[in-house]
Amino acid sequence: MLKSHGRYDYSAITKRPDYSWPEGKRLAVHFSLNVEHFAFGEGLGNDYAVPHPAPNTRSYAWRDYGNRVGAWRLLELAAAYDLPYAVLANSELYDYCPEMLQAFSARGDEIVGHGRTNAERQADMTEAQERECIVGATAMIERHEGRRPQGWLAPYISQTLHSLDLLKEAGYHYMMDWPLDDQPVWFRTRHGPILSIPYAHDLNDSMECVSRRTPSQLYCQNLIDQFDEMIEESKRRPLVMPVVLHSFILGQPYRMRQFRSVVEHIVAQRDRVWLARPGEICAYVESLTDGIVPGSPGYEP
Repeated sequence: MLKSHGRYDYSAITKRPDYSWPEGKRLAVHFSLNVEHFAFGEGLGNDYAVPHPAPNTRSYAWRDYGNRVGAWRLLELAAAYDLPYAVLANSELYDYCPEMLQAFSARGDEIVGHGRTNAERQADMTEAQERECIVGATAMIERHEGRRPQGWLAPYISQTLHSLDLLKEAGYHYMMDWPLDDQPVWFRTRHGPILSIPYAHDLNDSMECVSRRTPSQLYCQNLIDQFDEMIEESKRRPLVMPVVLHSFILGQPYRMRQFRSVVEHIVAQRDRVWLARPGEICAYVESLTDGIVPGSPGYEP
């Protein structure tokens, strides 16, 4: 028998209890915007081209474009279409450009923990170092926002064997690091359950536009196809569609031009779709009766 993570059990999506989102809606869509900060000349840079030696100003400046320009462009887009965001924020941004994060939180967007900086990965940390990272990033967000973040996405979606235990220990309700399902799933931890909210690994602007070099026209058509297929399937079962953005990628004007058509396509069916932040999805799942969502008490796979 193969080694197991022990966090969740197998469950076929076709055999689960049925439920609906608020107002009887069947498809929840969340727009998750990654905003990131990097140490200059040290740490990880994740240069998608041939890595350059430090200080690699090209890679640093490209990422900083997202904070100086791209995030503001995406903020204007959200305001124009009354679009809710989850802002997945490196906590070091509060020292670097607090006004950018304040602009999102002022309109009610959810701030999600995204580590301290994308110049480091949790997988490279000891358990003590990882705990310090999670606790420190959480405290920074709470200090500036007046409340603790409910959700977490690790930089580089990089977890250790202890990450889920440490997140639950720190008071987190959900995480988005495991792309295992199109519905929320409860995971086991040493300190009780934590919810997994769907997050796009495959149809992610970083993966599509940069790693795969998918043209923005095709990437945006893929998002429309994903939405159309999922809203049809949601007649049979509730689903969650994540739309994953990075400020330095989708914040580029030519990609924004194409992405606007995706937003317009989705909001045109606002009466059928629950446009929600992941924290709202988590709170709704927490309100459901036990035995409905995989991993909840009494659930039978």
